[in-house]
Amino acid sequence: MLQLIKNIGYTLYRIWFYFLVAVPIVVFFPILLFFTLSEKTYPQFFWMARNLWARPILYGMGCPPRVVFEQKIEKGKSYMLVANHTSMLDIMLMLHISRNPFVFVGKKELAKIPLFGFFYKRVCIMVDRSDSGSRTGVYRRAQKRLAQGLSICIFPEGGVPDDESIILDSFKDGAFKMALSHKIPIVPISFLDNKNRFSFTFLSGGPGRIRAKVHSFVETALLDESDKEMLRERIRAVILTELENNII
Repeated sequence: MLQLIKNIGYTLYRIWFYFLVAVPIVVFFPILLFFTLSEKTYPQFFWMARNLWARPILYGMGCPPRVVFEQKIEKGKSYMLVANHTSMLDIMLMLHISRNPFVFVGKKELAKIPLFGFFYKRVCIMVDRSDSGSRTGVYRRAQKRLAQGLSICIFPEGGVPDDESIILDSFKDGAFKMALSHKIPIVPISFLDNKNRFSFTFLSGGPGRIRAKVHSFVETALLDESDKEMLRERIRAVILTELENNII
C-alpha cells in the first residue's frame, strides 16, 4: 500500500513537471515565435526561456538551485559550456547558470517532443550522430552562432546512460574539437543533484535543492587539435571528481 502511494506521488510529480514545461510555452507562444523569426532576436528568446520558463520550472518543482562559481562567466564573451547529463532538469539548470545567451547542441530526436520540440528545432543546433554529414553541419552552424557573440552548450556524454549507476559516461569529442577550433574557453560544470531529483526513471525523484558547481575555465588559445584527447579527459576528470565527492 505504501509503495502504491509512493508511485502515485511519483506519477503526479511527473505530470506536474510536464504541466510546468507546457504552460509558459502556450502562454507566451506568439512572443516566443516572433523572437525565433530572426537570429538577431535570439537573445530576447533566450531571456524569456531563462527567466519565464526555466526558473519557474525549477522552483515550481520544489528544486531551488544553488550554484557555486569558481570563476565567473563574463558578459559578452563566448564559451563552450559542458556538463554531465542525467535529467531533463539539466536544460533548465544550465539556462539558470548562464546569463550569457548560448545555443544548445543536442539530439535531433528532442524535436519530436510536443510544444518543446517546436522551438527546440528552431533555436538549437540539432545533430544526427549517425550521420557524418550532420556532424559536419553542426560545426558550420556553431561557427556562425559564435560569430554572433553567443556561447555553445554541449552535454559531452552524448546522451544519458541506461544504467543509472554510471556516475559519468565517457565523453565524445565534439565539444572539445569545437572549442579548440574556435579558441574559446571551456566551462566545466557539475550537476550534483539532478539525477536524484528528476532522473529518466519514471517512478523516482522528488523535491529538494539542486546544486551545481561551475569549475575554473580551461583556456584553449594555446592548444591545438593534437591536444583534443588530453583536453577531453582533463575536463571529464574535473567533473567526475566533483560528482564522486558529492555522492548522496
